[in-house]
Amino acid sequence: MTDPALIPPQPHGQLTEARPEVSPPAHPRARRRFADRDALLAWVFLLPSVGYIVALVAIPFFLAIAFSFSDVTAGDPSFDWAGLRNYQDVFDDPVFWRSLRNTVVFTVVSMLLIVVLGKVLANVLIADFRGKWLVRFLVLLPWTTPVALSTIAWLWLLDSVFSPIDWVLRELGLIDANMYWLGKPDLAIGSVIVVHVWRLVPLAAVIMMAGLVAIPKDVQEAASVDGAGFWRRMFEITIPLTLPVIAVAALFGAILTFTDMAVVYVLTRGGPTNSTQVLASWAFFRGIEGGDVGQGAAIALFLFPLLLAAAIAILRAVRRMDVS
Repeated sequence: MTDPALIPPQPHGQLTEARPEVSPPAHPRARRRFADRDALLAWVFLLPSVGYIVALVAIPFFLAIAFSFSDVTAGDPSFDWAGLRNYQDVFDDPVFWRSLRNTVVFTVVSMLLIVVLGKVLANVLIADFRGKWLVRFLVLLPWTTPVALSTIAWLWLLDSVFSPIDWVLRELGLIDANMYWLGKPDLAIGSVIVVHVWRLVPLAAVIMMAGLVAIPKDVQEAASVDGAGFWRRMFEITIPLTLPVIAVAALFGAILTFTDMAVVYVLTRGGPTNSTQVLASWAFFRGIEGGDVGQGAAIALFLFPLLLAAAIAILRAVRRMDVS
């Protein structure tokens, strides 16, 4: 009970009653406590990424391992243990060895061209000229365009009858007849590599451009004052300082080329006579279109150790560069 003597006098006709103290709501305090728990917040923010990786990477990967030791087909999805039979059939398949060789060749050649051309394009993009932002936008278009759509455009450009490239070359007097870019093995391989490089050079250029912009201008200016020319600055300052970034661009180019089958599928479907077949496309043709899910999974699993070895080698090289 409140002591009546402590209640101040009120105007005539008004009643006075004691009001209980109201405590502030606990919600803001609880939210503040949750926001201050860094360890819990880290897991909360990581959960979507972890769920994505588990659902779209881990589960299909372990399913592929299980299918590679089974006789699962499109007509008979029941799981029966087959041991190493699928791997033995893969090793006896000459198309598999050609696909493996093509995968390595495509990746190595494309990666070298992507790194060199990406470096050149990055130097152009950091230059100060009018319309620079428009040029950067146009350079990024090949990377932002869906791969199937851009490859279909190249399919028309390399058409055996109506190719505009052949028309230009004929008008210039460089050829007498159509080249049949996708009908001859050597030209088909070159065409696939060109399309891969065309798609991935913009990404490499943007990555390297970030490294070039991070180089202190004082270093370049000091080298110019000391009389160092363009090529000396390039090989003694620019390239050494951007080697980690170049390695990252090479890693992205290797991964995206090594695991991509869209360009081969749209342009050549592995032809002519499987001369442009790669591991990803051959696994698709055997496992999905051919219906032999077990053998297709066995072929696809060969991508993992090769890609893992390449990634480890590049990342170790980057670590050595950072240490030195």
